[in-house]
Amino acid sequence: MIDMFASGFPSFTAHWEVWGLVFAIAAGGLYVARVIGPKVVEPGTQVVSRRQVISFWAALAFMVAASTWPLHDIAEQRLYSGHMFQHLVLTMVVPPLFLLSCPTWLAELFVATDGKLWRVVRVLATPILAFSLFNAFNMLSHMQQFVNTSVTNGPFHFTAHVLFVVTALIMWLPVCGPWPQLRISLPAQMVYLFAQSILPTLPAAWLWLSHSPVYEAYDQPIRLWGITVMDDQAAAGLIMKVIEAAYLWAIIAVLFFRWALRHHNADREGLYLTEREILEWEDGERGGFDRPVAEPARSASPLSD
Repeated sequence: MIDMFASGFPSFTAHWEVWGLVFAIAAGGLYVARVIGPKVVEPGTQVVSRRQVISFWAALAFMVAASTWPLHDIAEQRLYSGHMFQHLVLTMVVPPLFLLSCPTWLAELFVATDGKLWRVVRVLATPILAFSLFNAFNMLSHMQQFVNTSVTNGPFHFTAHVLFVVTALIMWLPVCGPWPQLRISLPAQMVYLFAQSILPTLPAAWLWLSHSPVYEAYDQPIRLWGITVMDDQAAAGLIMKVIEAAYLWAIIAVLFFRWALRHHNADREGLYLTEREILEWEDGERGGFDRPVAEPARSASPLSD
């Protein structure tokens, strides 16, 4: 009899290609902060904030955890639920952290707001298009042929992960992108993320309600920790629906309290803030908000409801 607890766990693999990418990103981040930044920003201006530094290193840490042994090997060789958890980290955690770590001056240095590339970025960051691109690829990734091929074909799997991260970066641009003018209002962000939490219900229900293994690549005799193929499949659906939804709803709750606090502070100071000014206030840029407005027409503001 096969000892599943001894043979089921994948053997150690270094994944040097991942570590090479991680070290390249880390070196690039340090170079930007210590060499490029001081030459670009005005003297006396902070190059990167503490929050941006923490977000950058946290994004790298989550990227390493999701893309190396043991999670990557469990996801690729043993459990589809591990595969789904890996994708959850690579699309819902890593991209927003990287975007939050990018200062506006750096984003505008690479993509000038008066160039052709900016027009492309602006179109991609349109909420409907950004949402559709990410979720279309996400739905495609649940097809049986796609999953079976990604498990058995290393280059295909790597390319799929790159596309996951790229489309996720686009999807998060309207929420936490480094260009303030591309971010939507806080109420719109809440609706946007709520819709994102609902869509995974379709593939999750398909996995949960299926009476037979959906992906033959994960229907193998060697089982990790004694988890059956059907329990693994149900756990994958649980991760997609419950854990991802809980994560996004937690972000929505934070956005709601932030939105309420901004309006409370504005009302207390007798200010009338437009939607764009709310976004700028979010970044702590209070310039131009110190003007009192007599008898503001609250109904004229899209954030006053």
